Amino acid sequence: MNYEQFFADKIAELEAEGRYRVFADIERQAGKFPKATVHAKNGESKEITVWCSNDYMGMGQNPVAVKAMRDTAQGYGVGAGGTRNISGTMHEHVLLEESLADLHDKESALIFQSGWVANLTTLSTVASMIPGCVIISDSKNHNSMIEGIRHSRAEKHIFRHNDLEDLENILKSIDPSRPKLIAFESVYSMEGDIGPIKGICDLADKYDAMTFIDEVHAVGLYGKRGGGVAEREGLMDRITIIQGTLAKGYGVIGGYIAGTKAMCDFVRSYGTGFIFSSSMPPAVAAAARANVNYMKEHNELRERHQERAATLKKRFQDAGLPVLISESHIVPVMVGDAVLCKQASDDLMALHNIYVQPINYPTVERGTERLRFTPTPHHTDALMDELVAALVEVWGRLGLKDAA
Repeated sequence: MNYEQFFADKIAELEAEGRYRVFADIERQAGKFPKATVHAKNGESKEITVWCSNDYMGMGQNPVAVKAMRDTAQGYGVGAGGTRNISGTMHEHVLLEESLADLHDKESALIFQSGWVANLTTLSTVASMIPGCVIISDSKNHNSMIEGIRHSRAEKHIFRHNDLEDLENILKSIDPSRPKLIAFESVYSMEGDIGPIKGICDLADKYDAMTFIDEVHAVGLYGKRGGGVAEREGLMDRITIIQGTLAKGYGVIGGYIAGTKAMCDFVRSYGTGFIFSSSMPPAVAAAARANVNYMKEHNELRERHQERAATLKKRFQDAGLPVLISESHIVPVMVGDAVLCKQASDDLMALHNIYVQPINYPTVERGTERLRFTPTPHHTDALMDELVAALVEVWGRLGLKDAA
């Protein structure tokens, strides 16, 4: 077999479908977010405005976190030295886990290298080791949750997205004596809709099931202290396992779970994705903790964030653009064609110095391709003026569909 030809052919397939992903070579500018510099292959560079960052609050450039990272790196060095089991548990890890447990009003927390690893490790470990466990998963759960469920090899059922009736019908069909885990998200990051947390918790109580909530697109952004949608709705105490990230609302890197001491210790002791991964650099943990603690005290940033998202949605609506109105901070504008979606993204960058990445299959279903905007507290009215004008120009020139 010609292996190199196989690799090249598979890449060519992506290019033909308009799904080949090109990474923008970006240099962030500390203190000027959401401005950044993009570097082209020909060596040229220019300033752009970033409209698609998952650093939803601009906390990646928070001076408090930058100082915490710098000071800790000077004290610890730049690495942790091993896995958590082999000399790699630093005091900064312990302090971060204590802060996260406090954030969610839980007994304990456990940090991972990423939210993806946290989901995969926790779901695969819990569901594989509880005898006879059945997982009931929302149809639009993130890839990391799907992979965790798949690796668990547990029996699984998929319920229609946010459909409590379908969820209950599945729960009714399962032997009442079998252990069950309902896996779902709070904010779904492509549509921007929010899971019916209370209804799921009510069904979990009724059918004796555990609950696993992915709050990665909500922690830092919702609730008086940033504990997520479950905090906002007063439901954290009803969730068995809360999973979150430090890479989005908190602007750093890493993932975590929070729950009872026994549950976190169980995953710590049996989860291979935790046991065999080198631990987070202590300077990273310090920066993450600085931002978690900062956000607990600055609810005004969350209020500003929600206002900015609502304002952008209305601006898009008023301009006749096909914005998908969501109940969260996610602002998707629908294109419905992979090639045109990438072309719109390329034109916005080349002609208007605006960066928004095209969202194509497999991230979303074919025919639902979109541009996904994530306004932050730092996106001003003037930046919105520039964005709306640019989108109207690109939409008209490419003949894209307006709002119905």
